Amino acid sequence: MFIHAVLFEIAPKEVNVYRKDCRMWAGYARKAKGFLAYFTMKRADFKNQLLSVYEWGSRQEHERFMRQYHDWLVSKSKAKVKVLGYYNLKSIDEIR
Repeated sequence: MFIHAVLFEIAPKEVNVYRKDCRMWAGYARKAKGFLAYFTMKRADFKNQLLSVYEWGSRQEHERFMRQYHDWLVSKSKAKVKVLGYYNLKSIDEIR
C-alpha cells in the first residue's frame, strides 16, 4: 500500500471551497486503477491546517494518476491554499 498526503494551510473562508475541490480530485482518483481511499483531515492542535490523504495499491498507480491528471486538476481547483508539505508513505505492516 502507498499513501500520498499533502498538508495545506487554508483560511477558514476557503475550507468549503477546498472540500469541494477535494471531492473533484477524489472523483477522478476513484476511477483510476489502484485507488483505494481518500480522506480529508484536519490537523489536530493546529489552526487552519488540513490534509488530503490518498491511499493507493502501489506507488506506480499513484504516479500514473498524477502524470495524467495533476496539472489539469490543479487548473480546475478554486481554493486558495498554501502547501506546507508533501508526504509519500509506504506500508511495511498492516493490521485491520
